[in-house]
Amino acid sequence: MGENRAVAVKTELDPGIAGRLKRNEDGLVAAIVREHGSGDVLMLAWMDDEALHRTLTTGRATYWSRSRQEYWVKGATSGHHQYVRSVALDCDGDALLVTVEQVGAACHTGERTCFFDELPVVTP
Repeated sequence: MGENRAVAVKTELDPGIAGRLKRNEDGLVAAIVREHGSGDVLMLAWMDDEALHRTLTTGRATYWSRSRQEYWVKGATSGHHQYVRSVALDCDGDALLVTVEQVGAACHTGERTCFFDELPVVTP
């Protein structure tokens, strides 16, 4: 947040889907990505309406890069592709669950998942 998108992108996202999305102030919805076979959470990324449209119509996970201010198809440069198996919208409309077949590492660090740094938890 804080990196405001200056231009609204024209999209062909189904208006019925678009109307259910609750976007943040930058027009984005969180996309939680999990692996189809294992159910492991791989990463969190961001989508706007156009990224979601591209994901739903191409079967390739497409996100909005907040740092680069551009769309990116997962694997386009790394070769670590995500082939979309399903997309679900949560009950509040403010998050997506994208289930993918992951090829290679999901994390830009080379790790299989972005959630590899476990924190200590005190259990009651």
